[in-house]
Amino acid sequence: MAIVEVRDLYKSFSRGTERIEVLMDLNLDVQEGEFVALMGPSGSGKTTLLNLIAGLDGPTDGTITIGGQEISSLSESELARWRTRNVGFVFQFYNLLPVLSAYENVELPLLLLPMSKAERRAQVENALEIVSLSDRMNHRPGQLSGGQCQRVGIARAIVTDPTIIVADEPTGALDSKSADAALDLLNLLRSELGKTIMMVTHDPTAAKCAQRIVHLEKGRLVGQDTITASALSPLEVSR
Repeated sequence: MAIVEVRDLYKSFSRGTERIEVLMDLNLDVQEGEFVALMGPSGSGKTTLLNLIAGLDGPTDGTITIGGQEISSLSESELARWRTRNVGFVFQFYNLLPVLSAYENVELPLLLLPMSKAERRAQVENALEIVSLSDRMNHRPGQLSGGQCQRVGIARAIVTDPTIIVADEPTGALDSKSADAALDLLNLLRSELGKTIMMVTHDPTAAKCAQRIVHLEKGRLVGQDTITASALSPLEVSR
């Protein structure tokens, strides 16, 4: 079943009197529990597409439906509430607050939800256990390695049990060992927890860890590759 449905999507921006077309006539389905990588040269529209699917922006025309909810028709306040419950974000540079511990950074999305302190603690501890950082929950980002910071970011992305996880260049700031560990963890979330993941990447090696690679060029979908290699099997997450 398609959990993401993009239909006849257009996105444009105005720069002075000039109209810039970023996405044009784009259609895309993503199945529940699928790991999809978005690739393309700079300016191809891949990050714009990811932001639209995540509800960070609205299309100029067309529709986006996530889990049966047409988000393209929601107001900004409705989108904000929808994002809180349905989207987990993984960023290239982690976006962790340096003055907060790993536990407190992961807890942040839950503070927007009607939950008790005990309920929040249970979900935060579970998320940190999934990423193998239970023993680092009281450490601040400055006391963690880059790979550990990204794992905190992934724990924060999954703590609300979102409908989809969107990752924008999640390995771009990591060394190769930490990047492999982050990708293994994303694959574990897909295979063991059934999470739907959409990832923007410039790295062909990272993209091959997805089940499908969607290629964009000049705002259009120009091709798709299905990955059948054994890279889909989750590996042990490096500690």
